[in-house]
Amino acid sequence: MKIILVTGARPDFIKIAPLLNALNRPPVIDPVLVNAGQCDDWRMCGLIFHQLAIPVPDINLSVDGGSLASQYAAVIMRFESLLMEQRPDCVLVVGNVHRAIACVLIAAKMRIKVIHVEAGLRSFDRSMPEETNRVLTDSLSDLLFCSEQSAIENLRREGIPESKICFAGNLIADTLAHNREKAQISKILSALEIGDSPYAVVTVHHRSNLESGALSGIISAMKTIGREMPVIFPMHPRTRAQLSVSEMQSNSSHIKFIDPLGYLDFIKLVSSAKAVFTDSGGVQEETTILNVPCLTLQAKTDRPCTVEMGSNLVVGTDPDAIVEGYRCSQNRVRKAAKIPPLWDGMAAQRIAETIATVYC
Repeated sequence: MKIILVTGARPDFIKIAPLLNALNRPPVIDPVLVNAGQCDDWRMCGLIFHQLAIPVPDINLSVDGGSLASQYAAVIMRFESLLMEQRPDCVLVVGNVHRAIACVLIAAKMRIKVIHVEAGLRSFDRSMPEETNRVLTDSLSDLLFCSEQSAIENLRREGIPESKICFAGNLIADTLAHNREKAQISKILSALEIGDSPYAVVTVHHRSNLESGALSGIISAMKTIGREMPVIFPMHPRTRAQLSVSEMQSNSSHIKFIDPLGYLDFIKLVSSAKAVFTDSGGVQEETTILNVPCLTLQAKTDRPCTVEMGSNLVVGTDPDAIVEGYRCSQNRVRKAAKIPPLWDGMAAQRIAETIATVYC
C-alpha cells in the first residue's frame, strides 16, 4: 500500500516525524514524503528535518510564492501529475496549511482516499483562512484522526459519519515525548544570557494577527511585561517583515528579538519560561504538556482542551487584556500538569495500525 504524506510548514514536519517512523514499521505500507514547500526558511523548517531525523522528502513540489490563487493553481497542477505518476492508494495530510488543501482537492477529484490527521479542530471563526481549510479538508476526507474530544464532537455536528472518525491522540505529544530529554541539554538559555532569571516567550505568525494591525498591540503588551522580566521573541520571517527596524530598536530594551529557533532549542526555551504568549496551536499544545502558563493571542482557540486542562488562557490581542491575563496566570496556584486523553506519545502507532487495518 502506498501513502503520499503531504507536508508544507514547520508544524507539519514536527507532527510527521513520529508518523513516518510508525508507518515504516508495517511492511505493507510504503510512505512517500512530499514537501509542498510552504516553508523555505532553513531555521524554521530545514533544521527541523535535521534535529528530528526526518528523511529528505521524496518529492518537492517546488512552488514559488505569489498570490494565493497562483499557489493553489501551481500545487494542483503539479500534484495532479504526481498522483498520476505515483498511483497512491491514499493521500494523508496533517494540519490546515493552504497548500495541503490544494492537494486534498485534486486527490478527492481523482477518487483517491484522503486521510486527515488533526481533524475536527475548530475556532468557529471563518475570518481565519485556516478554519476554511480545516472544514474543507474534513468534508473531503475518508478517514479522520482526531487529537481531542471536542474535535470528534465537531465532526459529528457537521454530519461526518461515525465510521470515518477515529480518536488517535496528538502527534505533537509524540514528538515532544521522544525529544524532551534531548531538548533539556540545549544551551539556548546560556546563549541568550538568561541564566536562572525569569523570562517570558512570545510567538506571533498568524496572518489574522499580522494583517489586522494586532501586532502593534501585542508588542505594546510585551513592552509592559518586559519591564518586569525579559521577553524573548523568536521572529517568524512573516512577522519580521511586518516590523520596521526602528520598531524593533525602540523596544529592544524590553523585548529580545531573535531569529527562529530549531525545535530542540525552542522546547528548552518554552519549558523554562514563566509565561508563553502565542497564536500557535502547536505551542498551546506543547505548553499544556510542559505545564507552562500559556496565553493565546487570538479571540478563540481551536484547541479547547488546553483551556480545560488549565494551562491555557485565551486573551485576544488587546494590550490591556494581554497584561491582565498575564497577571491572572501568574497569580494562579501552579498545579500538577493535566494531560489530555491519549496525549501519551503513542498517537503515531495508533494511526499507523488503524490505516493498516482499514486499507490493507
